Amino acid sequence: MEEATGCKRWLINNAFASKEASARNAVYTSGCYDALIFKKVKALLGGRVRIMVTGSAPIDVTVLDYLKICFCCSIQEGYGLTESSAGSCITKAEDPNAGHVGGPISNLRIRLKDVPEMQYLSSDKPYPRGEVCMKGPSIFSGYFLRDDKTAEAFDE
Repeated sequence: MEEATGCKRWLINNAFASKEASARNAVYTSGCYDALIFKKVKALLGGRVRIMVTGSAPIDVTVLDYLKICFCCSIQEGYGLTESSAGSCITKAEDPNAGHVGGPISNLRIRLKDVPEMQYLSSDKPYPRGEVCMKGPSIFSGYFLRDDKTAEAFDE
């Protein structure tokens, strides 16, 4: 798309601008522009993708927004650990704002514990900081044959 010139460049710019405005309301499709411009991009993944999920390191917001426009679907961001059976938090598909991991899944409780020796406080402004503590049935019950590590990991 970057190599396009003239009329094609104009059409691509209009398509991006239109879909970017729609994406602010969690609308990622456009019948006309998807058929003219984004059909080939969607085809790279088989053409039937309805939702994408990411749970690795944070992805830049501009990249996420670009991918939503190109692949015509929402991208849900998640957070989790091996010890929490992977997914612990996830954004809702209808959330148009990228750059956060959403709320906890329904069977999990999460709290932020102060770590004063590291100067991490849940009362920090503008962003609270601390140790993320989780509780629920999806949290692992301990390390296999490692009672010492299990005792380290759990805190009432």
